[in-house]
Amino acid sequence: MIKVNFNDREVSVAEGTRVLDLVEKKERKNLVVCQVGAQVKELNYILSEKNNGMTIRLLNLSNAEAGRAYRASLSYIVAMAFYRIYPDVKIRFSYTVSRSISCQAITKSFNMSRAVDAISAEVQRIIEADLPIERVTVTIEEATEIYKRFHLDDKIEILKYRPENTVHLYKCGEYYNYLHSYMVPSTGCIHNYTITPYSPGIIIQYPRHDLDATIPEFKEEATFCKTLQRAFQWAEKAKVQTINDINRKIERGEALEFVQMCEAHHNKQLAELGDLIEKEIEEVRLVAIAGPSSSGKTTFCNRLRIELLSRGIDPVTISLDDYYFEKQKICELQGKPREQLDLEHVDCLDIEQFNKDLFDLINGEEVTLPRFNFKMDRREKGKTIRVSPNVPIIIEGIHALNEKLTKSIPKHQKFKIYIAPQAQMNIDNHSPLSVTNVRLIRRIVRDMKFRNCSAANTIDMWQSVRNGEFLWIYPNQENADYVFNSSLGYELCVLKKQAMDALTKIAPSDPQYLVANRLIKTLKYFRAIEDDSMIPCNSLLREFIGGSCFNV
Repeated sequence: MIKVNFNDREVSVAEGTRVLDLVEKKERKNLVVCQVGAQVKELNYILSEKNNGMTIRLLNLSNAEAGRAYRASLSYIVAMAFYRIYPDVKIRFSYTVSRSISCQAITKSFNMSRAVDAISAEVQRIIEADLPIERVTVTIEEATEIYKRFHLDDKIEILKYRPENTVHLYKCGEYYNYLHSYMVPSTGCIHNYTITPYSPGIIIQYPRHDLDATIPEFKEEATFCKTLQRAFQWAEKAKVQTINDINRKIERGEALEFVQMCEAHHNKQLAELGDLIEKEIEEVRLVAIAGPSSSGKTTFCNRLRIELLSRGIDPVTISLDDYYFEKQKICELQGKPREQLDLEHVDCLDIEQFNKDLFDLINGEEVTLPRFNFKMDRREKGKTIRVSPNVPIIIEGIHALNEKLTKSIPKHQKFKIYIAPQAQMNIDNHSPLSVTNVRLIRRIVRDMKFRNCSAANTIDMWQSVRNGEFLWIYPNQENADYVFNSSLGYELCVLKKQAMDALTKIAPSDPQYLVANRLIKTLKYFRAIEDDSMIPCNSLLREFIGGSCFNV
């Protein structure tokens, strides 16, 4: 017998007991996965002597890791339904608008719109059958034969980059697949989802852990959708849709060409932006730039300024950070002690003063800007400037697209830019690459290099950062006049070594291991680019790895 802490009490169980066996049947429906010690496990996880003394937590859809497992399990069932009805049709999942999953047919002759009803019905049949989903471990050779049987050639390709000699697959009846995620114990655990036609494929929606396990209302998000479509088209043209595509370029000795191709794509976007702003320069007085953490905003602002300089436009840059209130003032505004302050709230900025200064500058007045001394926690006098006509003012920050921040400036005088990596790239056809993970990897490397901050500390702060993004950035992204895709197809090949060195130092018993292990499982498939001398000094990636000519 072994002893574990389960539901806040110590229980003795026999070796070989599944975690699921500890749960009453009526309570199983709302569970997804569990946490054993510091690691996520399936509910079918078998307890052994090594688990003696560990704490076991049951995770439902209020937990982020459970949310990922639920989403992957639903995608698994959709893929299974396709195989049952259309065994020769290949599909690809990708992240899309309204925080949902897009499923498109890769098989060119297949008409997805005609398949929606049949697929939806088959998905429901699989769920109602409550079929067990079993985790099995096989050799690389066995996995290759299984994937051949199910026409999953893209998964065979990725196996050669796997450092381990064995592979975990999931078996449901006679169906096998693997979506680089933990799974629910049976298909009947999936009880809330929607499948909707959305050209050129279908949209799959699922409960969000951050929305009280509800499915968000589907929003069209035309600007964001167009950006994702452009990213998909570029990845298709450049032949960088999967990790396999990227690794082949490096193996063929085309790393330099690949790097330059990705950088050229950024240059093209900057040129497009320059054209748009130059065309409207008589009206555009304010260029507002916002985006989530680790999007490359600082380098982007520098490069955009140079792009405008090349067109005879000499913009002035104002830092929103200089308009912060002192912490005591923020305490009074929020009615909280210092340790509980929300320093990302828009009202932490002196919006009235900011609008007054903007208004005066745009109308030709001389203005003495503030400068915030963060060390002393106070505002001081900064430089005095006057802005000439037809000279735009650039502002950058988490709230830059929020109309409340720039309410004194008419909308037609503002040009809003949203910047974020929008990679339409997959590990394989059924496993889209999370751009949130890409940003976290960027930040881990940057924080270690420039902020003396460990990977564990960065991971600890990440959820707070994400909460601020959902509250202040994403609701305003559709207000943008242009979305700059800051993704660089080669970046994880460069970031891999530094990130892996840091992440592998996080022990399985550490609370940050859940996230670290997830990032490691993605990075391990990428071929590394060891020589970063081929990366231009003005690249956005230099903001994270160092060596930027802008000294960011």
